[in-house]
Amino acid sequence: MKQSVFVQQQGVECDFTGSTPWVILSPIEQSIKQKIEAVGTPLKDWDINIYRGVLTGYNDAFIIDTEKREAILANCQTEEERKRTAELIRPILRGRDIRRYGYKWAELWIINIHNGIKGKLPRIKIEDYPAIKAHLDLYWDKISKRTDKGDTPYNLRNCAYMEDFSKPKIVWKIIGNQMAFAYDANNYVMNNACYIMTGDHLDYLLAVLNSQAITWYSYVTNMNKTGVGDVQVGGQNIATFPIPFYDANKIELIELAELANSIINKNINLPFIDSKIEGLVSMIYGFTSEETNFLHSFVSSLRKSI
Repeated sequence: MKQSVFVQQQGVECDFTGSTPWVILSPIEQSIKQKIEAVGTPLKDWDINIYRGVLTGYNDAFIIDTEKREAILANCQTEEERKRTAELIRPILRGRDIRRYGYKWAELWIINIHNGIKGKLPRIKIEDYPAIKAHLDLYWDKISKRTDKGDTPYNLRNCAYMEDFSKPKIVWKIIGNQMAFAYDANNYVMNNACYIMTGDHLDYLLAVLNSQAITWYSYVTNMNKTGVGDVQVGGQNIATFPIPFYDANKIELIELAELANSIINKNINLPFIDSKIEGLVSMIYGFTSEETNFLHSFVSSLRKSI
């Protein structure tokens, strides 16, 4: 009887003990992952807030284009009504509008008839906005039956963080073929296909979140995938990303923030700035040149396939 012979050509030692979720990684991947987690602090331990975008319950009524906005404003009976109506209709971004470091606005607006914030803002009363009421009444059969509504069918559902949409923020889409983080200081509201992050040092965080190190880390840890391979970047996913705390005494962290700002202000050559950012991120995580090249190859192949 012949005996089989097992020859091990390559092997990776894996430790399945402990509470950390396990993934099978090559030695270089294990090293990269350990460095990211050793140097970084999960975002859940930062002084930041992460929220999902607004859910209207019926977008056809509450999300309008510029032509419809102008028609509603034209129907206002007084200048005072027109002014307060214009303030209530705010620009909105969708998940598909988000790019790395920026966004392309589709000239869409949300009729932000919010339900108030307890102790801060009163609920918007539709009686004060006759032109908006006339528009929404065209959709009464739909908006009156929706489950996601406020105290009246005209109001949006409760959103305790509505004021955060008026703050500088990092924004990203929940589902896409790759992660993409942008910065907004123009008071855009996000729809429910996006998340927002508010807090301090957003320029620095923007640079690290868009880096190849965090892109790679998201793919090998807890990132969910759709059936067609798109990534799902929810708030719980982002909260686990280990990013070094900002230290104003560390020149490389200051420079990362400055580079991100140069991209935000759009007076830049993105590939050149991207390269400088990646070099600084590799420095703060302590990657070797071999590890940096590995990350570059991984992310480059990922972006070419899109």
